[in-house]
Amino acid sequence: MDQNELAKTARMALPFFASGTVVHGFGRGSKELGVPTANLADEVVDNLPDQLTCGVYCGFASVNHGTVYPMCLSIGWNPYYKNEKRTMETHIMHSFDKDFYGEILKIVIVEYIRPMLDFKSLEELKLAISSDIRISTEKLLEEKCAEFSKHKFSVHLSSTLIDSCRTESSSLSLSNNISLGRVFTASLQS
Repeated sequence: MDQNELAKTARMALPFFASGTVVHGFGRGSKELGVPTANLADEVVDNLPDQLTCGVYCGFASVNHGTVYPMCLSIGWNPYYKNEKRTMETHIMHSFDKDFYGEILKIVIVEYIRPMLDFKSLEELKLAISSDIRISTEKLLEEKCAEFSKHKFSVHLSSTLIDSCRTESSSLSLSNNISLGRVFTASLQS
């Protein structure tokens, strides 16, 4: 699939809401890359829709129903590090006083940035991450994305894992089949 098709496929799944416990990752975000990330548990990653292809996305995040902040997110195997499992690594664009492992992270992914790429050097990867954060910041200021910064997703999403959310006219249809082991659908007014 070419890059335009990847982008089109990924955007079909957006906006996408997810929630889960923050778990320990590989420990590279802050230490090696200078970009701290919050990693969601495997069960969240394993239940992503197929349309949410590997790549870099942006949106908004909230920890424990707190303030909503912009975020940049990587979904994939991170080829530079040759990961053997797919991850969701969320860089929240805010400086936190402490780690929040074990806390609930709620995100809404609103825009696709680029496909997952391999890099020849760590410096090349760092430059790409810096560019991803800059592009994410710009995109999140656009009206179609910015509206989600005011969305009450942190209130509407329960502490259970939400697998997807599609905008249908003025309501949001939520489908949850991860934590309940069955499909649960509700409509929320946006």
